[in-house]
Amino acid sequence: MADHSIIQKDFYRESGKWLSRIEIWKKCINPNLHFIYILRMAQKYQKIRFLNIFWRMVLRHYQIKYGFQIYPETQIGEGFYLGHWGSLVINPDTIIGKNCNIAQGVTIGQQNRGKNEGSPVIGNEVWIGTNAVIVGAVTIGNNVLIVPNSYVNFDVPSNSVVLGNPAKIIPAENATEEYINRKV
Repeated sequence: MADHSIIQKDFYRESGKWLSRIEIWKKCINPNLHFIYILRMAQKYQKIRFLNIFWRMVLRHYQIKYGFQIYPETQIGEGFYLGHWGSLVINPDTIIGKNCNIAQGVTIGQQNRGKNEGSPVIGNEVWIGTNAVIVGAVTIGNNVLIVPNSYVNFDVPSNSVVLGNPAKIIPAENATEEYINRKV
């Protein structure tokens, strides 16, 4: 695979095409892609003081405008895809792997007490459906599909489908097949 930037890899997930910088800017008419672009710029310039301040201010504006609460400190792998525009909350201490899809209304948060105190670690190729909630220092494996409206506060093994509240795990080798497309 050619040496593409993380932004190009994120945008590839949406279009299935490797885009030039100009083509990426044109795609920013889409609120999801626009937010991802600004988030990645804020992450890129975290260590350069003036640019860090500038991109954080821009990011904050679009967090309010689009309803995405994702911070530059959140570790997110390449091929990140926001399926729909709408409210979304991700704790800054969360770690998200490659080729992950997240729908609207999702909350990925920390737990402040108890055995799962901390924030989630989400593996590669995880599809998180609308209004799902993932809380605590839990590990979500690779190739996991979390069904809409599920509540997850426990570890989930790779190759699984998670559904319900309280959530149940169903082993499935092809859990995210045809849910996660155009992987990078």
